[in-house]
Order: sequence, then C-alpha cells, then structure tokens
Amino acid sequence: LGVESPQFLLKSIWHAFTALDEDHRGKVSKSQLKVLSHNLCTVMKVPHDPVALEEHFKDDNEGPLSNHGYMPYLSRFILDKVSDFDILEFNKMCWTLCYRKNISPQQLLISNDDAFKVWCIFNFLSEDKYPLVIIAEEIEYFLRKLTDAMANTWSEDRFTEYKLELSGNKNCLTAWELIELVGVHFFSKSLNCQTLSMGINEVFQELILDILKQGYMTKKGHKRKNWTERWFVLRPHSLSYYVCEDLVEIKGTIALDSDCCVESLPDRDTKKCLFIIKCSDKSFEISASDKKKKQEWIQAVQTCIQLRRLGLPSPHREARLRRRELRQRQQVEEDDLAHRMKQLQAANDNKQRELEAMRKKMGEAAAKASIEEERRRKTELDLQDRYRLDLEREKMVRQQMEEQVAQKSIELEQYLQRVRELEGMYHQLEEALEDERQAKQDEEAMRKLQARLLEEEAAKRAELEQMHLQQQRALSQTRAEKQELVAEQLVKERDLQAAMQQLERLEKERHGALEQYEVVTRKLERAANQTKTWKDKVAKHEGLVRLIQPGPKGPQRMTNWGPASFTDAELEMRKRSWQRLLMTTTVTEEEV
Repeated sequence: LGVESPQFLLKSIWHAFTALDEDHRGKVSKSQLKVLSHNLCTVMKVPHDPVALEEHFKDDNEGPLSNHGYMPYLSRFILDKVSDFDILEFNKMCWTLCYRKNISPQQLLISNDDAFKVWCIFNFLSEDKYPLVIIAEEIEYFLRKLTDAMANTWSEDRFTEYKLELSGNKNCLTAWELIELVGVHFFSKSLNCQTLSMGINEVFQELILDILKQGYMTKKGHKRKNWTERWFVLRPHSLSYYVCEDLVEIKGTIALDSDCCVESLPDRDTKKCLFIIKCSDKSFEISASDKKKKQEWIQAVQTCIQLRRLGLPSPHREARLRRRELRQRQQVEEDDLAHRMKQLQAANDNKQRELEAMRKKMGEAAAKASIEEERRRKTELDLQDRYRLDLEREKMVRQQMEEQVAQKSIELEQYLQRVRELEGMYHQLEEALEDERQAKQDEEAMRKLQARLLEEEAAKRAELEQMHLQQQRALSQTRAEKQELVAEQLVKERDLQAAMQQLERLEKERHGALEQYEVVTRKLERAANQTKTWKDKVAKHEGLVRLIQPGPKGPQRMTNWGPASFTDAELEMRKRSWQRLLMTTTVTEEEV
C-alpha cells in the first residue's frame, strides 16, 4: 500500500461510508455499496468484481445490508489485492463523497483544497477507533505545527482557554469540527487567508506527503555533464528532483537505501558547496546555494539513510507512535493509581464498617450489661424484701410463742399455787392427787413442746443466717461480674481507640497517595512539555541531529562545520593560507 497503512485507508473509506448512511444506522443500500466499491476499485487500480458483492450479500437482496457487513468484503476483495496506487486521488474520491454532507464551503474562510488537506491531517492524527475523533493533545500538536509553518507565535493562554472549553464538552473533535476550527475561528479571524493556506500546505506536505526537506539546488547531469537547477524534495525513502516547485514535472528520483552514502566535495572553479550521493549503481553530484544549506542537506540525507538502515519510519510518524505510547503509559499509570485509590477507599470503607459494627456491638453489650445489672439489682431487692418479710414473720411468730410461754408460765404458777393448796388437802382429796399427777404429765408435755419450739427457733435462725450468707455471696458475685463487664468495656474502648488510630493512619496514607499522584501528574506534564519542546526543535531544524557516516572512499575530517564538510585538499589550502597570514603578522610585529 505504499507509505500508507490499511488503518489509514480504512479511515478515509469510513468517512465515505458514513456519508452514504443517511439514517445513521450503520446500513447502506446495495446500490450505493456497488457504486462505492466500483469507485474504490477504480482509484486503487483493482479489478472490480460485482458478482463477489452479490455473492457476499446474497441473503439480503432488498433493503439495507447488515448481515455480513461491508468491512469483511472490503478487506477480502479490495484491500488484499492492492499493490500500488495514487493515495491523493484515493483520498480526494472519499473526500468528494463526504464533505458536502458535513460542511458548508460558503461559511469557511479557507478553500476546499485546504479543507481537504486538513481532513487528511485529521485522518493521520485521529485515534484508531470508530467513530473517528482527534483528542486535545493531537489538536495542540497540529495547531503548533501550523503556527510554526506560518512563522507566528504560539499562544499558550489562548489554547488553554480553548482546551478548557473543549474539555467541558467532550475533549475531542470530529474531522468537520477540526476543519471548522481552522477555517472559521481560532486562526482565520486574525490571519491572512493566503498565509493560512501556505501553512496548511506545509504541514500537509510534511505529515501526509512525507516531505522532510525541499528547495532549489544545482545537479550535474550524467550524460551531458552540465549543471541544471532543480527543485529537490527529500522523503524518507527517496530524493526526487523536479523542474520547479509546483511538483508537476518530475525529472528523476534517487532511491535512498542502506547502501547509500553522502560526502562533501571540494569546491571547483565554477561550482562551490558541492556534495555527492553515492548509490549502488551511480553517484549524483549536487551543488547547494551556501555552506549552511549544504550542511543541512548532507545531514538530512544522512538521517534518511540512517532511518533506512535501522528500519524506522519517518520522524513525524515515529513521533506520533511515541505520543500514543506515552498516552497509553499515562493511561495505564492513571488506571493503576485509580485502582489503588479504589482499593484504599474500599479498605477505608471496610474499616469504617468494622468500626461501626464494633461500636454497635459495644452498644449492644453495654445495653445488655445495663439490662442485666438492672435485673440483678431488682432480684437483689426482691430477695431483700422477701428476707425482711420472713424475718418480720418469724419475729411475730416468736413474739406469739413468747406470749404463749408467758401465758403458760402464769398458768403454771396458778396451777402450782393450786397444787400447794391441794397438798394440804391430800389426805382428803385422793381424786385431786390423780388430777395433780395428770397435771404433772401435762406439764411435762408442755415442756417438751417448749423445747421443741426452741429447737425450731434455733433451726429457723440458722436457716436465716444461711440465707443471709447466700445473699452476701450473690452480692459479691454481682460485684465481680460488674467488674468483668467494666474490664471488657475498657478492652473494647482500647480496641476502638486503636481502630481510630489505624483509620487516621489510613487517612494520612490516602492523603499521601493523593499528593504523590499530584506530584506524578506534574512530572508527567513537565515531561510532556519537555518532550513537545524537543519535538518542536527537532521539527524546526528538520531532524538534523544525526551524524553523517563516512563514505566508502576514505576517512572523513571532523571540523566545526560537521563531518565531511571539507576535504583534505580544502584543509591543506586553508592551512597554507593561515601560515602565510601568521608569517606576515610576525614580520609586521618585528618591524614595529
């Protein structure tokens, strides 16, 4: 496919296909696909096979097509058969199909040709995903190159303001929005249209046509050996020369490969600033306008040869790949940092949930302990009330027994008094003696009853003392359990304090991670700015940073002008002139 990749070709075809999709459903009728396929085959010099299209979509003869898709057909029957074609003619065909439905040429301050060039630059700089958009970084890269091409000063504040406005919407532009940006505002309001057109053309030639350097030089013919002025155009793989700078009539092309070399030649009588490009089959002698131009051309050609030897693409294509790799690395780092932040946030949330659960458990334990303490206090009070009632009841029983005993004692005294009275009547009343004996027996039974009551009182007193001891032990156990609950509450409070300290430490770590993220972001921005500054310098000096390799015909001299700037003969002539000047200066000083 020449210098363009299939991805770049698919972008142009995508614009044409989207222009035919009037309903924005991703479907185009078969008749329109036939016309599009025929035009593509004609431009890309591929034999068109209408039967293959019918065979590919044979199960949908009516209405829009979508069952197999147009992309498999395009890859199989068109792109896989392409060998060589005019990429500009291909892009113009796709542009013709899509630009009228998306922009109004009357509203633009640039020509249709300039809008086409901006469209091609958009396809080159846009992301490799659909729908096609160009991000803010690539927009800035394009606008910077356009500003440099017009020899204007880049306004960082103005673009920052536009970038903020852009980020508020979607932080990217479509091809037609980029054309409107260049052709309606931001540039065209304060610039000459011709200057803007020349800047667009210069950026288009560099990015799309791969023109690394161009200018007039004089070339020596191979047959007539005459010197003719030509317009030379340097591309990564060749150095072409034309009749003039309109690039219409090409006179020849010097293919640059790994076997080529470039060397400086000494000045002759009529020609100066000479250098030679040696290829495997022939050599080309060229004369530049001055020594600076000569050195620039030598270094530029040597850079292209070095790129061929290393198998690298053109500088701006390599820079585009580096920018995309840098964005991917930054995206990976940002995703990694976001993932770590999410993990820290999740850990923090888990700690918060654990603390809440711990607080809840402690609250439940405290409530449970309070309820248990209240229950035990109530039980203790109930026991005390019961014991007090029992004691009062026993006291009343004892008082009643004492009253009965006292009553019995009084009755006994009366009985004894009666017995004493009856003893005097012993002899007279034998029946009274029998009663007396019976009274004695009753007295004995009463005494036994009294003894038994005293024993029961002692047992009841011992039982009351045992119940009092049990009450004391219960009170002691209650105090011990209360102390255990207090100790457990203290342990949980210490755990809560430790968890709070760990939470504060996690907060500090999170703030540290945020500060580290801000430092990394600022470093990345500084690195990006330094990389852009270096790229601008490289683009400004047209990549003249590589050393010129020596040619196969002998060693080269290293001078302040660079390698291969002077031959040995030129250096010898300069040495003699310096020696004569030194001798003249010495003689003059001696005379003085």
